[in-house]
Amino acid sequence: MQNGTDLYALDINRAAFVQACGGPCSEGCVTLARIGEDAWALGDSKRPNAQPLRFTTEELDAAGIDPARFGLNV
Repeated sequence: MQNGTDLYALDINRAAFVQACGGPCSEGCVTLARIGEDAWALGDSKRPNAQPLRFTTEELDAAGIDPARFGLNV
């Protein structure tokens, strides 16, 4: 399992982010990309220049974020 420091060392320049919206996407959506075997980057479409936060699969699960909602597999 990776720790938080390791997650931010991963290159995400070619990460493919997918949006999931709880309502109209015109108000902004959460974006998620797999960036490693047990690593994810979570962004905000309203703030495209902000650095995405990074999580392990276990941390995403603890936060109630299901990659399947984004069409992604764990």
